[in-house]
Amino acid sequence: MKGIRRTFLALVVAMSCMSYQGNAQLIVNIRPARPVYVRSAPPSPRHVWVDEEWREDHGHYAFAGGHWVVAPRPGAMWVPGHWVRRPRGWVWRPGHWRY
Repeated sequence: MKGIRRTFLALVVAMSCMSYQGNAQLIVNIRPARPVYVRSAPPSPRHVWVDEEWREDHGHYAFAGGHWVVAPRPGAMWVPGHWVRRPRGWVWRPGHWRY
């Protein structure tokens, strides 16, 4: 019976840690400056421009730049990511597809 309790407790602790991991946000005091880059011509009429993206890289935001991609399905629109002001600083909300 003790073995079952220990296993159950370990499972509960592991699951609670996983749920907190998904809620972590990297907050910065000053938004990083957006680098200047040139948008190239689209490779085909099916391509959609995915504008700037910032990704977490070892506790900092790294600029991923814009690029052309084929939309996942016809009529899909790319909603650009954006910075959101929080009480303690700025957080990046990634872009996503709207169907």
